[in-house]
Amino acid sequence: MPSYKYEAMDHAGAEVTGTIDAESEGEAQQLIREQDLFVTKITEEGRKKKKKKDKDDKRKGPRRRKAGGGFSFGKVRSKQLCTFTRQLSTLQDAGLPILRSLMILEGQSKPGPLKSSLMGVIEDIESGSTLSEAMAKQPKAFDDLYVNMVKAGEAGGALEVILQRLAEFKERAQSLKRKVVGAMIYPAAVVTVAILIVSGIMVFIIPKFKKIFLGFDVELPEITIVLLNASDWFATYWWVLVISPIAFVLTIKLIKKNKTGAFVIDWIALKLPLLGKILQKSTVARTMRTLGTLIASGVPILEALTIARDTAGNTVFRRAFDNIHSAIREGESIAIPLREARIVDDIVVNMVDVGEETGALDTMMYKVAEVYDEEVAVAVDGLISMLEPIMVVVLGLIVGFIVIALFMPLVKLLNELS
Repeated sequence: MPSYKYEAMDHAGAEVTGTIDAESEGEAQQLIREQDLFVTKITEEGRKKKKKKDKDDKRKGPRRRKAGGGFSFGKVRSKQLCTFTRQLSTLQDAGLPILRSLMILEGQSKPGPLKSSLMGVIEDIESGSTLSEAMAKQPKAFDDLYVNMVKAGEAGGALEVILQRLAEFKERAQSLKRKVVGAMIYPAAVVTVAILIVSGIMVFIIPKFKKIFLGFDVELPEITIVLLNASDWFATYWWVLVISPIAFVLTIKLIKKNKTGAFVIDWIALKLPLLGKILQKSTVARTMRTLGTLIASGVPILEALTIARDTAGNTVFRRAFDNIHSAIREGESIAIPLREARIVDDIVVNMVDVGEETGALDTMMYKVAEVYDEEVAVAVDGLISMLEPIMVVVLGLIVGFIVIALFMPLVKLLNELS
C-alpha cells in the first residue's frame, strides 16, 4: 500500500505534518480530512505527484502572486476592514479552518491594500506563524487592537467569539463615524457653494458696477466704497483665500509635532463651543468601547490601556491614560486616576468604579460607550440645527450688504438724471 507524506493545518491555523497509508491520493486526503485537518500539500513517498503539485501550486497562488503583484499603497479603509472582519467571523463560526477562510476572502477581494495584506498573512501562516503573528506583520490592515484581540482569542481557544466582538466593535465605530461625517456634509456643501457665489460676485459682477459709477462720476457712499475696495482685493489677492486654509492646516500639523504644542492644540479643541463637547464625547465612547472589548477578550488591563491610549487620537486623553497606566501599575484602581484626570464626567467614573467592584468592568465600559454614542448623535443633531439658521442669517447679511452698497449710488444716479 502506498504511503503519502502530507502537510496540513488544524482549526487554530497550526501546521501539522505526517505520513498516512492509503490506496490512492484521494483516499489519503479523505482520511486526513476526517482528522479535522485541512490538507495544504500531499506527495507520495518516493516520487511527487505532478497533478497534486499543480493543484497545490494553484492553492498557494497568493504566495507567488505576492512577489509580482502583492505590493500596494495606502491603508485599508475602515469600512473594508469592517466587512472583512464580519465575513471572517462568519466563516470561523461555520467551522472552516482559518487558512481556508483567509484564502476564500483573499480570493474574492479586489486588488488593493487588503488583498495584499491577506496574501502576506496567508504566506506567513503557511510558513508556520500564528494568525496574530501574521497579522502583526501587516500594519496597513491590522492595528495593535486587532492583533492583540486575535492573540487573546488564540490563547483562549475562542477565536470565533473574539472575531464576532471585533466585527461588532468595528461596525459600531464605523456607524458613529458615518453619522458625524454625514451630518457635516450638508453644512460644508452650503458654505462651499456660498463662498463660490460670493467670490464670483466680487470678482466678476461688482467691477462692472464700478465702471458704471466711474463713468457717471457719481459721489459714492462709504458702504459702496468699502464694497468696491473689497472687490479689488478679491480680484488681486484671491489666492490668499485658497492658501489660507492650507497654511492653517499645515501650521497646526507643524505645531502638533511638538509634544507641548500638540497638548495645547488638543486642549483648545476640547474647549471649543459645541465642537469640543462632540470631540470629547466621541473620544470617550471610542476609548471606553476599546477598553471594554479588550478586557472582555482577556487582554491584560495594562496592555489594554496602552492600546486604548493609542486609539484616543487626542494628546490630552493620551496623557491621562499614561497617568492611569502608571497608577494601576502601582496598585491603584482605574476609578481614582480616572477621576483625577478630569477627562470624563463623574457618571463615567462612578460606573467604572461599580464595574471594578462587581467584576463587570467590561460591561460597564460598554454601557458608557453606548450612552456617549447616543449623546454624540444628539450633539451632532443639535449642532446641525443651530448651523442652519446661522448660515441663513450670515448669508442674508452678506447679500443684503452687497445689494444696499450697489443700489444706493444707483438710486442717487437715477435721481440726478431725472
